Amino acid sequence: MTATAQILLSVLVVLAAYFAWRWWRAANASMRQGEPAKPGLLRVAIGFVTNFFDTLGIGSFAPTTSVFKFLRVVPDELIPGTLNVGHVIPTVAQALIFIAVVDVDPTTLTGMIASAVLGAWLGAGIVSKLPRRAIQISMGFALLVAATLFLMSNLELLPRGGEAIGLTGVNLAIAIAINFVLGALMTLGIGLYAPCLILVSLLGMNPITAFPIMMGSCGFLMPVAGVRFVGCNRYDLRAALGLLIGGVPAVLLAAFVVKQLPLVWLRWLVVFVTLYAAALMLRAAFARRAD
Repeated sequence: MTATAQILLSVLVVLAAYFAWRWWRAANASMRQGEPAKPGLLRVAIGFVTNFFDTLGIGSFAPTTSVFKFLRVVPDELIPGTLNVGHVIPTVAQALIFIAVVDVDPTTLTGMIASAVLGAWLGAGIVSKLPRRAIQISMGFALLVAATLFLMSNLELLPRGGEAIGLTGVNLAIAIAINFVLGALMTLGIGLYAPCLILVSLLGMNPITAFPIMMGSCGFLMPVAGVRFVGCNRYDLRAALGLLIGGVPAVLLAAFVVKQLPLVWLRWLVVFVTLYAAALMLRAAFARRAD
């Protein structure tokens, strides 16, 4: 493990510990006031399933939101906070595992994670003024095009790409710039996983290298957002605990699966995840128009 990876892991542990401490204090206060805390089997199962597929790169926010709405587990107004609180520790666990076990060039790893974090912090004010529906449509079609190109590459109709663990020069600059934008778009609820996964793949990197980059980006962002929701008590405690309790073992299992996947399977996973994300974005955009 590189010194850069060790530093990133140390900072992540500190962030996660601070979040856990703040949440523990707030949860204790809520329970003393009579708020139920036992999550029950359903909420734990939701946490397990959504975080398992999250670790595969599919994302957890959209599936969790859909399940919460369909089963009426959490009131709509508490869903954003519940996601940002309950998924923190599983997401940090993903970041810790993949940064530790997947070799990525330190400059590429640090640059792309830092750009996503800066994008979320500095670009949020700009992105929040843009029409969300237009962004969803643009991103959805962009992902469809990218998935098509990568599909053609898998079918050997285009050059197959590489197995690099890092980028240099213009490609590195492109990756950092795009990840900055993706970090900013996260503040609108547009996921980073699929775009980041297809980005590094199209730039010639081994798809497995995307996992520490995308998990690390979210791992640094989510504890900060989670603390804010805990502070204003805008989340469902039982559901958030279910996501945590079910999520951590799911992450451990899925991370083992991803690490063992042959490269050819990973390349097809990229296509599937990207098409899935594109379909979700376009459906959300056109549903918004219908409303």
